[in-house]
Amino acid sequence: MRRVIKILLLSAAVALVCAPKDARADAYVSPFVGVNFNNNSGDGRGNYGVDVGWMGKGIAGLEADIGYAPNFFGGPTAIIGGNHILTAMGNLIVGMPVGGTHSAGVRPYFTIGAGLIETRVDGAVIGGVVQKVDTNNVGMDVGGGVMGFVAEHVGIRGDVRYIINFNDNNNTVQFGSFHFWRASVGVVLR
Repeated sequence: MRRVIKILLLSAAVALVCAPKDARADAYVSPFVGVNFNNNSGDGRGNYGVDVGWMGKGIAGLEADIGYAPNFFGGPTAIIGGNHILTAMGNLIVGMPVGGTHSAGVRPYFTIGAGLIETRVDGAVIGGVVQKVDTNNVGMDVGGGVMGFVAEHVGIRGDVRYIINFNDNNNTVQFGSFHFWRASVGVVLR
């Protein structure tokens, strides 16, 4: 999984550098680290990932958000084997640039999207039997934050998102059988 994230980060950086000058001004990549909260299993456990996006005139655009939370359900003493949560979301992002889009400034934003939530547990003890749990569900995220640019191309980003899945049990779609909050901070390159 770490290899996939490294490839995504490298691809995003290459795309940003190779983009035409006009598109480059509105595109950004933001690797992040953070913490999960408001979930009994994931409270206080770390996460990392990358956001890659584009905003027209700094106001509205699209963003891909990929987050990875290793050991979300506890470390080796809690579960036999490893576990993680992987989220891959496509988002709409709406912001309000204060100070312009090509120099130092601040950009508060709101984002909402949908995508995949993968939950994997290798060696969960269920009913006294060690089992492997691997689920892929459609989910959504909603959140917001602030991008603060200290220079034309470099800034810092703080972000909080609520992530929830749509679980298909017995052919009945249920909303919210799994959810958590993610707070993160990262560098923004545009």
